Amino acid sequence: MPANPAPLGLSGFGLTTLVLSFINANIVSSGDTPVVLGMALAFGGLCQLLAGMWEFRTGNVFGATAFSSYGAFWISFWALVNFNVVSLGTHADSALGLYLWMWGILTAMFFLCTFASPRALQLLFLLLALTFILLGIGNAGGNASMIHVGGYVGIVTGALALYIACADIMQAVYKRSVLPVG
Repeated sequence: MPANPAPLGLSGFGLTTLVLSFINANIVSSGDTPVVLGMALAFGGLCQLLAGMWEFRTGNVFGATAFSSYGAFWISFWALVNFNVVSLGTHADSALGLYLWMWGILTAMFFLCTFASPRALQLLFLLLALTFILLGIGNAGGNASMIHVGGYVGIVTGALALYIACADIMQAVYKRSVLPVG
């Protein structure tokens, strides 16, 4: 039986989300954004994209679509920050707000597809949708306080993703459920 790729995807998503969310919450300086970029490309982007492709092989349409999508999100985030944000000039905030809103809409769609899944996964997608929406509002309106709130919600989101990844790994290692996921 092949290994479950979900813990890899959840770990890449959770850790990268935590690092960026600490910056968005202003716990870590925004000058430290380059720290998240390598992680966004390699762990959040490439590892999640690979996990998504491996989920296709297991027949998990939801996992394949979600991991591949968020892998693409992190790769596009890396490209956006490295190549395009500066060229947007005065439109950067509204363009980034639109970008985040679209990811919020996609995530809300994914949330609607989690109702037959464990409660922890439902909560993860609900919090992620909320994170994207708060960050979209904050960026579109230049509202730093809203971005900070989105950062704090993102910290909870990233931590929950790591919790679910740990629960999945422990279940594989110990051959029984150790951490509850609902």
